[in-house]
Amino acid sequence: MGQLDDKTALVTGASSGIGLAIARRFAAEGATVYLTGRRKAALDAAAAQVGTRGIAVQGDASDLGDLDRLFAEIANRGGRLDIVVANAGVGDYAPLGAITEAEYDRTTSINLKGTVFTVQKALPLLTAGASVILLSSSSALRATPGLG
Repeated sequence: MGQLDDKTALVTGASSGIGLAIARRFAAEGATVYLTGRRKAALDAAAAQVGTRGIAVQGDASDLGDLDRLFAEIANRGGRLDIVVANAGVGDYAPLGAITEAEYDRTTSINLKGTVFTVQKALPLLTAGASVILLSSSSALRATPGLG
């Protein structure tokens, strides 16, 4: 018996790293876990690591159409979320003086817009007492050379 038996979770940015580790742990604790990521091959490999409790839904957290498709699929499969982990994020390495508008737009679109609208679009599916977990970068606490 796991701590998350009969729970349903969503983890964005679950193709690798922290997101994949969270998805694996949640599944091991009994949750059904929706995993999202932009890269299909990496997402499929991640879902295979999670096992039968993992459901891969390819998409970009910064694309509102992809988010609508994700939440429609969750609604069609069970219609509820007990846990949302907004983990998707990027960090482009460039000194402050060299950041382009395109790089800025990409980073803020994924890291800020993606987080806000992931949580907003999850609201109708959240159960009473649901948990929403927002992940951030350690760059907020310490400088990383080249991470403008």
